[in-house]
Amino acid sequence: MSLKPMSTSRRHFLTGLAAGAAGTALTGGVLIGGEHADADATSGPPVADTYPFHGSRQAGVLTPGPADKQHAAGFAAFDITATNRNDLADLMKTLTDRARFLTAGGSPPDLGVGQPPSDSDVLGPHLPADGLTVTVSVGSTLFDNRFGLTSAKPAKLTAMKTFPNDSPDPAWLHGDLLLQLCANHPDTIHHTIRDITRHTRGGMQLRWKIEGYNSPPRPTGTSRNLLGFKDGTANPTGSTANTLIWVNDPHEPTWAHGGSYQVVRLIRMLVEFWDRVSINEQEGMFGRRRDSGAPLDGTTEFDTPNYSADPHGNVIPLDAHIRLANPRTNATADQRIVRRSYNYDLGLDENANLQAGHIFVAYQQDLHRQFETIQNRLINEPLIDYVQPFGGGYFYTLPGITTTNDWYARTLLT
Repeated sequence: MSLKPMSTSRRHFLTGLAAGAAGTALTGGVLIGGEHADADATSGPPVADTYPFHGSRQAGVLTPGPADKQHAAGFAAFDITATNRNDLADLMKTLTDRARFLTAGGSPPDLGVGQPPSDSDVLGPHLPADGLTVTVSVGSTLFDNRFGLTSAKPAKLTAMKTFPNDSPDPAWLHGDLLLQLCANHPDTIHHTIRDITRHTRGGMQLRWKIEGYNSPPRPTGTSRNLLGFKDGTANPTGSTANTLIWVNDPHEPTWAHGGSYQVVRLIRMLVEFWDRVSINEQEGMFGRRRDSGAPLDGTTEFDTPNYSADPHGNVIPLDAHIRLANPRTNATADQRIVRRSYNYDLGLDENANLQAGHIFVAYQQDLHRQFETIQNRLINEPLIDYVQPFGGGYFYTLPGITTTNDWYARTLLT
């Protein structure tokens, strides 16, 4: 898709900008979520060697927690090219075997000098686990008539809705299967996607891929997004997070219990325009102070905004992002989501504008009750002049791998 010449009007720029691979845009997704993210807000993200692979729920959602997630991430959507249900099961078994090995680390086998090497050696002859988590989710298109899975589709799983302020690009949308890869270093992400695609060739084909990074706290507290604001201050944690994301609805297929609905939104941030806006206007759009992350009616990052004391929005505007995203009422308490987002940088577009932004990732029990309800409140918020959605999708994160004999989607496919 070609790009139109840049205009000095940011509204005209938003209208005219194509959201292709050379001009991608970031989704106007929810940038800030529900309640205090971490008791030790001054510590940076930990660098653990390994995280457990086996369990009733997959790692990479809450382990490690979204407030202290790994530094690097990759999101890769695939089209399934397997032609029948048995081949799909074999693909899932292979994917499980690779994820189990890569997340644990170890020495690849030596196949001898007459064979291609079993590993790329990007990480050296002995693979470090490097805090890698592999989280596997499936899209609604997996449940078409190819594999006889139509009746087993999670009740609320659909193609991602296009909202009024979105600029969707088909090249960056949807997918039968999504891999979320998180690790301590970006070369581990590269190695992992390269290893998995090598071993699953013939069963699935890359549709789109994007890599991101988690900025360290500067100077303390929550990491910042590329608009300079702390991002994820109000993420639910602990028992609150668990009650908001894991599916246990009796109306859902039995196999899906213990999974979670995942939203991925690729959001371009029009940083050149943003940098020309006054600090007062920036803070009014977010409802927080840029330096400390405190709500405009507070003094520290984790202070709770008091909307009842400001009913007319004299301090925190009624259309501020944090106020729309989380009104903090009893009626909206079960609409909160758990976010696990990353920054990205794709270089320049065809007009030499910076092509950078946000990989918005959210987990929840119910796409309609949670993400879509929040997103509908954010339609036409002031931030839409500076963020532009262009890709991603809705996915269902599979239940965990419980034993060494288990494999991804076993209860779905058997």
